Amino acid sequence: MGLPGVLFLIATSTVLAGSTAIKTLVFPSETSTSFVELVPQKPLNMGAFTLCMRVATELSGEREIILFAYRTRHYDELNMWRELDGRLSFYLSGEGVLFQVPQLGALQTHLCITWDSGSGAATVFMDGRKSLTKIYKKGHTVRPNGKVVIGQDPDSYVGEFDAKQSFVGEICDVNMWDYVLSDNTIQDLFSGKRVPRANVLDWEITELKVNGEVEVIHREL
Repeated sequence: MGLPGVLFLIATSTVLAGSTAIKTLVFPSETSTSFVELVPQKPLNMGAFTLCMRVATELSGEREIILFAYRTRHYDELNMWRELDGRLSFYLSGEGVLFQVPQLGALQTHLCITWDSGSGAATVFMDGRKSLTKIYKKGHTVRPNGKVVIGQDPDSYVGEFDAKQSFVGEICDVNMWDYVLSDNTIQDLFSGKRVPRANVLDWEITELKVNGEVEVIHREL
């Protein structure tokens, strides 16, 4: 084989070696039994956070949808919702903070929420665009020793699920940091650029415990 052929093989191998796949969770139907538990890299003992994911759903304004749930034995520590009227919200052990944003749909949307206890600043990002800032739960702390669940809203410690609140659609790229990422970093994350690895939930390495009718699909990027 001549030198050009060798160089072609090297280049091809480099491209193939550099290809990556991302796992995607597909929830095909409304159930009270299908969910995925995410095992965090460190306890969710937080006075600030950034939570991001990519979401697609065809449940358009028909009912509320749970997007993320973190519950300890006695409290819903952090829940993220698409409300019945289409607003996005998250709740920290009680009353929530809600944002009027474009509707989620069948086309994948990149979502992030950020919150800081010191200032109470809470924001939502959709496809890299930042919402207004609201002041919420200043001085609060998210407590550790709970379970992170995708697909259901646990009314008890990983139990008492309601099918009418379950997620139907596709979720992937769920990452959480125990600090607030800068606006530019969240925009880079949306664009697929390299950003600091998530230190609480890192989608590339987080262990998934799949329950019920959930399909884990691997797609090449």
